[in-house]
Amino acid sequence: MNDSSQDERYERFVGLLSRYEPSIRSYVHTLLPGGQGIDDVCQETALECWRKFADFDDQGDEASFIRWACVIAHFKVLSWVRDHSRDRLVFRESILRTIADRAIEDSDQKTTKLNAMERCLKSMDQENRQLLLSIYSPGKSVVGISQETGQAVGRLYRRIRGLRKSLLDCIRYRIAEGC
Repeated sequence: MNDSSQDERYERFVGLLSRYEPSIRSYVHTLLPGGQGIDDVCQETALECWRKFADFDDQGDEASFIRWACVIAHFKVLSWVRDHSRDRLVFRESILRTIADRAIEDSDQKTTKLNAMERCLKSMDQENRQLLLSIYSPGKSVVGISQETGQAVGRLYRRIRGLRKSLLDCIRYRIAEGC
């Protein structure tokens, strides 16, 4: 493998892991009660994903990365549970498998919603998108935005409510049509 393709592979992996690491961590957290071992399992999962990334086939579907990584995480959790089975609060493997299956379903739904929201935000005109995103920015408030833009607070609230409704309708539509 030449340096260029190795760099591209590395960048692709880092991009996918960065984007989906919170979902993987959430999945692991679902499987490990009390939060013990989450950091270790997530680190082991990331390392194993990197080792096996050459075998990963996304088939043009980024969301398949999360499913693939969660399968690896599942086995890392099982390994951690086996190694720590003398601890008091450890789920049996069958219960862990049931929780894992449900967590993957939840993760898929979250990914679908996130992708739909991203597409809907991209389809908005820049001014409306910027307004919606700015109200969720740290340190921003509707009153502050009102002062910056010179719009009346009440009018701005109504506009934001309308934009949120439009965004929600768009997300629901995208999900219904399968993004």
